[in-house]
Amino acid sequence: MAKKVTSLDVARLAGVSQSAVSRVFTQGASVSPDMSKRVRAAAETLGYRPNALARGLITGRTKIIGLVVAYLDNPFYPDALEKLSTALQAEGYHLLVFTTGKHGVDTDRVISELLDYQVDGIITASITLSGELTRRCAAAGIPVILFNRGIPGSGLAAVTSDNRAGGRKAAEFLLAGGHARIAHITGFAGASTSRDRRAGFEAALDAAGQGLHAVEDGRYDRATAAEATRRLMDRPDPPDAIFVANDHMALAVMDVLRFDLGLKVPEDVSILGYDDVPMAAWPAYDLTTVRQPTRRMVQATVEELMALLETPTRTARSIEIDGPLVVRGSARLPEGQDR
Repeated sequence: MAKKVTSLDVARLAGVSQSAVSRVFTQGASVSPDMSKRVRAAAETLGYRPNALARGLITGRTKIIGLVVAYLDNPFYPDALEKLSTALQAEGYHLLVFTTGKHGVDTDRVISELLDYQVDGIITASITLSGELTRRCAAAGIPVILFNRGIPGSGLAAVTSDNRAGGRKAAEFLLAGGHARIAHITGFAGASTSRDRRAGFEAALDAAGQGLHAVEDGRYDRATAAEATRRLMDRPDPPDAIFVANDHMALAVMDVLRFDLGLKVPEDVSILGYDDVPMAAWPAYDLTTVRQPTRRMVQATVEELMALLETPTRTARSIEIDGPLVVRGSARLPEGQDR
């Protein structure tokens, strides 16, 4: 096995001190152009790469942000992760990604392990932190931002879409389409996103004097949502419209309706989702959905994180960003409205 090249090897070849090598590879450090040229030439000759983690132990900054996400099978998250990575790289940071499994059952263990990597900050995507873990992160001086999830009263920064407003828009659109039996398939019961979407949806139905016809638990899971669809449609009074708490489930609902039950969407049942993942626009689905403004949510998350890194005593903010209803072909249009 070849011997690992160290900064001392580079210093010897360049004829400088080891601390000079460190300054050359430290952004913003004072170093002359001649010395920088000599050191970088020696490093290239030897194939040397600076150890970012070791340098972080010296500077107190690793320039690494930990991202903890429950699962990646929902297509909303790979898209958001890519945007987060790009936005953080523009700020000179990189992502270290950990997954906790469905519904974040291993969250405490995973974040505890993540703290060992001396990350500068943590972004959690749709998982819930315990109070003890929140205190540990605060004691370590590591800012935490909740992405697409909120924990009221936690004091943690959070960035979400305006889920209540999104649920309201879904209800108003289905009501305007003349639906009389409007059902809802919820997400995970412990998720603020699911609770808020349902709250906004039910409030708009109640205000119209119609109320929620039926509700089933989908747990943000395709298979669970598929079974929920079968139960809804097996009722003596099946719904004529279903608001599904995210697109990942909504696509499964449409598949069951069309291919298992032989029903037409939207002629027999209107389907409305939430997220506007890329697959929602595919002609095979053409899903009407509430769009999560992912790019703006990512921008707000990164800006809030940078502000907390710069000023640790700053009060964390909870940010909600409104997203539009995207009208396609899976739900009946209100009279006189075009797509």
